Amino acid sequence: MLDILSSAYNLDVAIFYFINLSLQNPIFNFIMPLITNIGLYIFWIIICLLIAIFGGEKGRNVALLLIIGLILGHLATELLKYVFMRPRPFTVLQGVHQLGMLNSYSFPSGHAIEVFVACIILGKKYGYLLLFLIIAFLVSFSRVYIGVHYPSDVIIGALIGVGVATLVFHYEDNILKLKNRLIHR
Repeated sequence: MLDILSSAYNLDVAIFYFINLSLQNPIFNFIMPLITNIGLYIFWIIICLLIAIFGGEKGRNVALLLIIGLILGHLATELLKYVFMRPRPFTVLQGVHQLGMLNSYSFPSGHAIEVFVACIILGKKYGYLLLFLIIAFLVSFSRVYIGVHYPSDVIIGALIGVGVATLVFHYEDNILKLKNRLIHR
């Protein structure tokens, strides 16, 4: 079992170094820090507000689903970071090309969770799911490129994000019925 874990860790580090060092170039060094900001929860809160204000009834419903998904994703992130306490790659690996700095733990990637939750909900509700998934992938990739996450952090984050979005869709009717009952009291 230890051999499997050791091999998985070594593969994770090898892929990290490939993305973080081998793919370095001036264009990515400029755009990846910008792309990574799409994964910030504040970015998605602003999107929720815009959708709620300008999107009519459908927009308000989608914004509510997004907010619930983002809250669930954030709670999962914080809980798992506390449980696993995995140090960020730039704190334990040598020669990391670091374009980002964080003091929290690495596993799982909160950016990946939040961007996958948001992109799946928006993609399913407004179409263009493939485009939204590409955005989610780019944000997740950027987290490894800028040196703040291992590939496994963003892969597990993406899977959690998909799971949270699926959970929100599973309870969508109940959420919207409850919203309507609260509004019409």
